[in-house]
Amino acid sequence: MTQFVTYLLVGLYAATTVGIILVVIADNRNPLKTMPWILILIFAPIAGIVLYFFFGQNLSKQKIITYRTRRRLTTYPQEAYAEGAIPDNYLPLARLLERTVNAAPFRGNRITPYTDGASKLEALLRAIEGAQHHIHLQYYILADDATGRRLRDALVLKARAGVEVRILYDDVGCGGVKRAFFDSMRAEGIEAHAFLHVRFPLLTSRVNYRNHNKIAVIDGRVGFFGGMNIADRYVHGTPWGTWRDTHFRLEGSAVHGLQASFLSDWSATTRRRLDSDAYYPEAPRFGDNRMQILRSGPFGQWRVLLQAVSFVFANAKRRIWIETPYYLPNEELQTALQTAALGGIDVRIMLPERSDSRIVGLASHSFLDAVLRAGVRVSFYRPGFLHSKMLLVDDDLVMAGSANMDFRSFEHNFEIDAFIYDRAFNARMAEIYLRDAAQCRTIDPAEWFRRPRMRRFAESCMRIFSPLL
Repeated sequence: MTQFVTYLLVGLYAATTVGIILVVIADNRNPLKTMPWILILIFAPIAGIVLYFFFGQNLSKQKIITYRTRRRLTTYPQEAYAEGAIPDNYLPLARLLERTVNAAPFRGNRITPYTDGASKLEALLRAIEGAQHHIHLQYYILADDATGRRLRDALVLKARAGVEVRILYDDVGCGGVKRAFFDSMRAEGIEAHAFLHVRFPLLTSRVNYRNHNKIAVIDGRVGFFGGMNIADRYVHGTPWGTWRDTHFRLEGSAVHGLQASFLSDWSATTRRRLDSDAYYPEAPRFGDNRMQILRSGPFGQWRVLLQAVSFVFANAKRRIWIETPYYLPNEELQTALQTAALGGIDVRIMLPERSDSRIVGLASHSFLDAVLRAGVRVSFYRPGFLHSKMLLVDDDLVMAGSANMDFRSFEHNFEIDAFIYDRAFNARMAEIYLRDAAQCRTIDPAEWFRRPRMRRFAESCMRIFSPLL
């Protein structure tokens, strides 16, 4: 009997392994991704099965958020308020964003950048204080600390005054937050929901997909987006230095793009649609700039964020300046940056000298040798942790928002980023970039290539796991 049970378990185990291999093959993924999964399932099947169920499944085919749902919830406001021509050199990019995720262009917006968490938090609290109809918040991290409780108290006051308050938070990003924190808000009439709630057995299909958005919409008139979550470290920094980040206050018609993104995620989470005119009030015009709000994630057949950044890199004429906390590019983007640098484009990458994750920091450094050899200028930000996500291209395009320059942002996360077509705003953000650069240590390629062999080996080992980091 014991022998029979043993054979049965071995048979089930082998059938599971073979079944997963067949599923991986049938997914028609990039061969560079398919082969590692097959090899680990063959040579380390136990670890392979565990890793696959946590990190390998394709969420887009589960249609957690369908293209039809997103289009239905975003077509109305964009058709009503989108206007204005995109500069000719970016028309193909604009068409790409429109055709893939319905990201129509908005004209005449006022954009205020914040480069520290304290000023952003104060601006957000002032906007919340002035709310009359609704407050919509969506954050990857909403911590139960002094900063989070200060925001909670402000929201409770508005909810008691009859303002609609809705919160979406990522269940993985807020994994360490006690349920009582959100229950205290729900008790006051605030609607708070976890996006892609993670629990067994759904754990294995959702833990690898995160809603990385950091947005706020107040009365449909004022919006906030960027890289800052709600937690003390974004305001006060880390034990080893400041927390350098970038966030934006937005006024004008593009606020409707942020609103549409929130409401589509709200519909997917709660199965309730909110598409009243009250959420899309008439917007004033500020200036003559153009911008598109890109909602990206594991939905639909296209990886539009990756496609858009690839297009931008390939078509740059003068400069590509990047600020990112993590540099874990795929082969396509790595080659594009090398090609641009070899072609005489001014390519710069700014990273934190000390990462908030030693593993991610090591993996990021493993990609630098190749770009340094091509002539890319790499700098390390020294005063603290650089969490800013910003891409400046030539003199008239800025991409900024929540996405990092890594596998996770391009393929797994739900992200929101703005493509802003405006020379004056580009120049303003270039000044901020140069101010940050003045606090950096620029890498000497010859010195970099002489770093200890054991460190280079550790970087190479961590690079293997870069698609999962």
